[in-house]
Amino acid sequence: MSTLTRPAVHRRSNTDRLRQGLANGKFTAVLILLPPALILFSLFVILPLADAAYYSAFSWNGYGTPTNFVGTQNYERLLDHSVFHTALWNTAKLILVSLIIQMPLALGLALLVYRKTPTNTLFRLVFFLPYILAEVAAGLIWSFVFDGDYGITAFMFQTLGQESVYVLADRQWAFPAIMTVIVWKYFGFHMMIYIAALQSVPKDLIEAAKLEGAKPRQVALFVQIPLIKHAIVVSGFFAIIGSLQIFDIIIPMTNGGPSNSTHTIVTYLYTFGLSRLNIGFGSAAAVVLFVLAIGIALFYQRATAKEERT
Repeated sequence: MSTLTRPAVHRRSNTDRLRQGLANGKFTAVLILLPPALILFSLFVILPLADAAYYSAFSWNGYGTPTNFVGTQNYERLLDHSVFHTALWNTAKLILVSLIIQMPLALGLALLVYRKTPTNTLFRLVFFLPYILAEVAAGLIWSFVFDGDYGITAFMFQTLGQESVYVLADRQWAFPAIMTVIVWKYFGFHMMIYIAALQSVPKDLIEAAKLEGAKPRQVALFVQIPLIKHAIVVSGFFAIIGSLQIFDIIIPMTNGGPSNSTHTIVTYLYTFGLSRLNIGFGSAAAVVLFVLAIGIALFYQRATAKEERT
């Protein structure tokens, strides 16, 4: 008898949930808010991606209707292009620098200035200002800094009696200079994420650790950092996705040079696709970038979810 009544009970519970949802307005909110979000997502994400996938199968300059169908030739050319390999490696280096240098630097500074004092407020403003600066403006400023004739680096070498070094014209030093600028530009953003998380850590736990004899370093390692793990996960996600999208800083600094040695995937797409009116080839690069971004995001989400479960 009990087995026969369970489906009825289950149906009644679903009916009750539906009535409750209608009563408190949840379903109404979903019906009102979900369609606009889906429409916007379709217009600005799904349709452009579908267009890029379609155009990538043609040799097309962007004018008229694409007719010269080439199949997978654009992808084959892309994967065989040595500059694309350089762009992939440079993008990987940006991700590594963001995770290994930028995030620890931001976390260390956040631990120093998270307390609410006038001095710390000033330091936060100073550290956060580079992030407020527009990427193009930051790239232009640093291109003048690294200028071998009139920049600050030239002045420093001349003061030391050495020959000027043209940093952005040197294949060995151009991309390290770009990575330095990117760390300087974005570490303040991650620092503010950590500060917001640190300010939510219960003070009682910190005081208890200090009463037990824990030093400031131990308090940070064993109390504060474990409690802001969620913020570190979010910061890491932003760092990875942001590294895949770097464009505005590189173009004014080096424009991908010297000898195409400082391209990332996005600047490669722009230079060899849009600038040269090779829209089909650029669309293939865009599709590869999208697949990489989705793959990395899913891998990162799965890895962090597995770590949280353990």
